[in-house]
Amino acid sequence: MPAPAGDHITLTVDGRSVSAPAGDSSLLTLLREHLGIGGVKDGCSPQGQCGACTVLVDGAARVACVTPARRVAGREITTLAGLDTDRRATWADAFCATGASQCGFCTPGIILRLESLLGRSPGADPRRALAAHLCRCTGWQTIMEAFEAVAAGVEPGVRADRDLVAAAQRAGIEGSRTQVVGPHVACGEGGFADDSAPADALVAVPAAGGWALAETLAEARSAAGAPEGRRSTLAATPPLEVPPGDWDATLRTCWTEPAYLELDASWCLPGGRAADPLANGGAFGGKETSLAAVTARRLADETGRAVRVVYSRPDATRLGSKRPPVAGGANADGSGCLRVVRTPGIAAAVAAVAPGLELAEVDVAGPPTSGALRAAGVAEVLALLAGARGSAGPVRLPGGAVAAADVSGGTIDVEVDCGRPLDDVVLRSYCIGAAHMAYSLVTSEAIAVDEHGTVADLTVRSFGVVTASQTPTVNVRIAPSDAEPVNGSDAVFVAVAAATWLAKGCPPTWPTDRRS
Repeated sequence: MPAPAGDHITLTVDGRSVSAPAGDSSLLTLLREHLGIGGVKDGCSPQGQCGACTVLVDGAARVACVTPARRVAGREITTLAGLDTDRRATWADAFCATGASQCGFCTPGIILRLESLLGRSPGADPRRALAAHLCRCTGWQTIMEAFEAVAAGVEPGVRADRDLVAAAQRAGIEGSRTQVVGPHVACGEGGFADDSAPADALVAVPAAGGWALAETLAEARSAAGAPEGRRSTLAATPPLEVPPGDWDATLRTCWTEPAYLELDASWCLPGGRAADPLANGGAFGGKETSLAAVTARRLADETGRAVRVVYSRPDATRLGSKRPPVAGGANADGSGCLRVVRTPGIAAAVAAVAPGLELAEVDVAGPPTSGALRAAGVAEVLALLAGARGSAGPVRLPGGAVAAADVSGGTIDVEVDCGRPLDDVVLRSYCIGAAHMAYSLVTSEAIAVDEHGTVADLTVRSFGVVTASQTPTVNVRIAPSDAEPVNGSDAVFVAVAAATWLAKGCPPTWPTDRRS
């Protein structure tokens, strides 16, 4: 029988019997906060929509954040750390060999989902199973390739001659942040900030007018009166109007959510250096303005204790920076006019790729914006110009990378030239992920913002990220080169955005296919 609220429960976790407080907490809270198992990640708790906290309960995959702890009393819980050692290594090697993990935050839960699928429903469609997960980096395809290798009993492993230092260098170029590459990354061991926080640290979370500070995460969120993650009934609509004119093509974009999976987190000792919220991946610019680190340092100095800062999914969605929405018209000769929500650096970024466009920044009630997000403004304006011309052509970004894309026949075909590849596996993975991100942005992603400028859609599923089963196959050709390596996936992102919009017939609003 389940233990009464407030009692302790006994259960088996990764092969050992443990006793832990049940209360009204979730299995995720029990595993991560009470038992300190950092491999069980929190990307949306308690929405149950990102899959990062997936564990096995008596062998069946279950999302821990929506599973009450008291309901698993007496049952066997397996996290990725407790999976059979050889089996864990098989998955880790396969994910590394195919490029199926980049930051590695989502992959522990994904591996357990796929392991359960092979054990319990070997003929089931893994793409449908992955509908319970969010991966923002890889674009799903390399994950499927790793699954197919493991399912077939083919253990690709990491090639003996593969240079993982060079692979990490390419990952850092593509992600604009230091990043490690290796089988351990797929196991969620890339070095995320919240995983290393001291167990006795005070916990701070965003609250109205400041920060709520308490001894535990649950107490801090209770004190903050943290908002529930809900999807609104409001329609996602573009906030700007197209400038008047006789244009060959027009485009308006909505507010969108970067949807990085690892939530903003940091910790700091008094007088110390705060843990980097971007420790193994830069969220493609989405966390550049995060307050987690500076807040952890300030509160640690003020309290004289270690302080851990943790955002919830609604916190990150309400407070995090968005791509600046645009509305513009353009002609085939490269002339035109673009309105964009006022954003530092956006005018220079647009002028660098589209000098013939007149740009006007507009003040709009809404969430904060950032020009650091992947090709912000650049992707939109080059897609608009491609629509005006009626063809995309190769994209050359100021950094020197060149990419071309074609979206037709259910596939996305990409060619990229970005200097020495350094590691084909990593470069291909980033290009596939960029293609998925661009395709998703153009066709499906949008969030509602109310009349006061407050984000109203706070759930993972409300963001509109295209799922594994909806993602076209991506074919990548990497041009051989001896030139200095430069970022190539941003150019792929821009090229695929333009090619996708052209393939859809250039409807005047992004997303093109969203129905609600």
